[in-house]
Amino acid sequence: MSLIFSALADAPRLLLRAKLKPLQGTRFQPTGFPEIGAALYEGPDGTPTLLVESAQSMANRMEAVCWDKTADDWVEPLKGLSVIKVNDKDGKPLTNSVLEAHRINSPYILEGQDKKIFNRLKNELADMEEGLVDLRKLAGILLALDANALLHGVFLAKKELAGGRLRLPRALSAFIEATNSKLASSGGVKNDSVNPSGDTSKGFGNVPFARDEFVSPEIYAYFNLDLAQLRGYGFSQAVYDLLVAIALYKICAFLEHGLRLRTACDLECDGIEVQRPQGFELPTLDGLKQALPSLIGKAKADAGFEVTTVTYSSGKVKKGKVEKADTGTDADDGDNGED
Repeated sequence: MSLIFSALADAPRLLLRAKLKPLQGTRFQPTGFPEIGAALYEGPDGTPTLLVESAQSMANRMEAVCWDKTADDWVEPLKGLSVIKVNDKDGKPLTNSVLEAHRINSPYILEGQDKKIFNRLKNELADMEEGLVDLRKLAGILLALDANALLHGVFLAKKELAGGRLRLPRALSAFIEATNSKLASSGGVKNDSVNPSGDTSKGFGNVPFARDEFVSPEIYAYFNLDLAQLRGYGFSQAVYDLLVAIALYKICAFLEHGLRLRTACDLECDGIEVQRPQGFELPTLDGLKQALPSLIGKAKADAGFEVTTVTYSSGKVKKGKVEKADTGTDADDGDNGED
């Protein structure tokens, strides 16, 4: 199956809006933030509005539907794309540039004893130590190493890499909002049938708790694909079409398979509309699955896709944290971690 993107030819953005609703019942649990809880606020006209899922969390979720964790590889329609895999010292899969919180800027990729990616970036981008950053050259290198970075965005914050100035903004962004939201308060208790009056600080005793969920007549997911940014990289038509198709696959796969956001937030898509440009017809998920292998094949010669494996062995991985020697601190763009 071939995909037709002619309606996008002169459009700066592709804007989509998907109507969502709870899969069961009426209540849902929004994302929460440290110290403030749910992001409940008034819209420009005073409408009670709720942020259900943030842009950074949506980016992570749209990538999660692209990766087969069991096979440690792209899902079938995306196989052949570039990626950086990380193994531990025993050769077992540890992480990769699709799922890492900071993608290619992950310490597991750049700060371990295996310096192949760091050295390659440093050598190929040596001419950017001073002066303007050549974004087209940076994009071409990332395309070969980690194609996902061109959609997710990247911030290579190492001072040894062009002084920490290597940055590409996110090309595909999304968020979920609910309007006319109302609070649905409830609660519960953690029961201790053995010692109800035990020391709760040590996990004993009965512990009552409050719980806040919400109801809303309108829940929408918004998607924004920056077509002008992708064109600006100067890729061939085959590569450009592939990047657009990957972005659409992320959106459609998320709406089909990724809407169980939390235990108490299980949603389903109740329709999707193209807001801009007029005349563009969104392909189906099945259509994208059929077309992507051919698009990857056509773009491969221009893109030079690589699958690179590095070994992380300079520290101990313990409870999700890294214990390692001091390698300096790096700035964080604050937009890659989960909520």
